[in-house]
Amino acid sequence: MPTWLQFQRSSSAAETSNATVSSYHHHHKQIHKVSLTRGMADVPEHVEIFHTHVVSPSQCFSVVVQDVDASASAVWSILSRFEHPQAYKHFVRSCHVAVGDGREVGSVREVRVVSGLPAAFSLERLEIMDDDRHIISFSVVGGDHRLQNYKSVTTVHECSSTEDGKKRARVVESYVVDVPAGNDKEETCSFADTIVRCNLQSLAKLAENKPK
Repeated sequence: MPTWLQFQRSSSAAETSNATVSSYHHHHKQIHKVSLTRGMADVPEHVEIFHTHVVSPSQCFSVVVQDVDASASAVWSILSRFEHPQAYKHFVRSCHVAVGDGREVGSVREVRVVSGLPAAFSLERLEIMDDDRHIISFSVVGGDHRLQNYKSVTTVHECSSTEDGKKRARVVESYVVDVPAGNDKEETCSFADTIVRCNLQSLAKLAENKPK
């Protein structure tokens, strides 16, 4: 299974090696508009647009990329189940949709995490569900955890086939999140990246083993 992972992390909200950052002022605070996939190989233009985030000085951001030996539709059939994230997110113990049907934008799920993590539960709102372009986004709106004001965008697209003609997909997940008091941006991104990386590796394995 290919586990090609690429990280573009912010240790300073105004600096990142591969992201495109533009700054402007909003209500006397400097805000950064960050394009996390600009210049990334084999990333379609419509994907780049959705991985552009508005970031405040008290936030950090990152992007993780995972290649999968499966079709984009196979990956999407798992990823798009907003009501059932525990299918591939091993840190999730249970999920209950409290608002909506789990498919419409504005649906809210209550996620309970496994013991041992510095969290208990998370309330997450569905922001984007695009079946045609394989785009899903959610934001954290409450709960007991370290990831305050977390917003994630995940996209799936087909990429070049393997030498034997098998389909391959690429999953791109980017996020922006508040830096908790007492932590720095590097620590916060390291914590979030670890979770995202584990989730995407699990997603890839599940999609690759999915019955054809």
